[in-house]
Amino acid sequence: MSYRYEITQAVVRQGIIAIIRTADTSSAVQAAVPLLDAGITSLELPLTNPGALEAIRQLRSDYPDATIGAGSVLDEASAVAAVRAGAQFLVAPNLDAAVIRAGHRYGAAVLPGAGSVSEVVQALEAGADAVKVFPAPTPQWVRDVLAVLPHAPLVPTGGVAPADVPDWLAAGAVACGVGSALARTPIEEIKALIRQA
Repeated sequence: MSYRYEITQAVVRQGIIAIIRTADTSSAVQAAVPLLDAGITSLELPLTNPGALEAIRQLRSDYPDATIGAGSVLDEASAVAAVRAGAQFLVAPNLDAAVIRAGHRYGAAVLPGAGSVSEVVQALEAGADAVKVFPAPTPQWVRDVLAVLPHAPLVPTGGVAPADVPDWLAAGAVACGVGSALARTPIEEIKALIRQA
């Protein structure tokens, strides 16, 4: 059992949250395994995949040291289902306080989405453990926001390439969500990126 703050630390520790966006359970597991074997420690499976919950169950069982979460968690029912399937953290493209409450009720870290400074503040006020900035703007935007909100744990997501992660982290992001671009990156490059983190 981990406390929520420990889960949050584990989610962002490496600086990369790998997003596995596929169409079913088997393809999600098939895409996740090489990344986990390469050393990725934080993985998000969006609920847009109808097999995501089963994939979360399998990966939590097979990779107990990894931090596995659910993405595209849009409502309280989805949040509860994801946690019951084993998701340790929940990610959403939007801000819904009911999702944060449900995740926290069952000990999951929650990263709601925000697209503006006002939404970042609202997410923090609602109890967000970190804030997914979606779609990812620019590293300079992150610097500018952190100039006025230095305590905001920002996770740019959407259009972030693996090679760009160091620039985002240097700008002050706590981690980046990296999806389809990661799937197109050779494993050796991913391993090199992990070593830099």
